[in-house]
Amino acid sequence: MSTQANSIKNDPTIRSLLSKMPDDIANSFNDDQLTHLMTAVGSRRWGKHSVDLRGTIKIPLIKWRFYYVVLLGKNFRELSRKEKQLSILTTTLFTTLFLTASTLLGILVLYLIKSALGIDIFPGFSFGIWDWFKNLWN
Repeated sequence: MSTQANSIKNDPTIRSLLSKMPDDIANSFNDDQLTHLMTAVGSRRWGKHSVDLRGTIKIPLIKWRFYYVVLLGKNFRELSRKEKQLSILTTTLFTTLFLTASTLLGILVLYLIKSALGIDIFPGFSFGIWDWFKNLWN
C-alpha cells in the first residue's frame, strides 16, 4: 500500500496528463513509463513562472560560454513534512528578527525624541546616543 501512496500517479503533472486520456490507456502505464513521460512533458511547466530570465555569458579570455537561469514564482508543489517544518522554522525566524528589529528601532526613536525634548529620566546618566546623533548632523 505504501508504494501506492508514493506512486508517481499522485504527481500533479502526471494526474493532469492521465486525466486527458481514456481510463484504460491511462491505467496501462507503469511507474517507470510515467517517470519518463514526466521528464519529457514536465519541462513545459517552466513557462509559468512570473520571473523567467535566461541567457548566456561569453567571457572574453575564456572560450567557454556560460548560461544562467533565474526562475521565480509561486510554488505549486505539495511540500514534504521536512519542507513544511523548514518553512515554518524560516518564517518564525524571519518574523522574530523583523519584530526584534522593529522593536529596537521603535525604542531608539522614542529615546531620541525623549532626548530632543530634554527629558532626563536618570539624572547624570546617558547612553550617548543623543550626542552621537547630534554629531551626525554637524
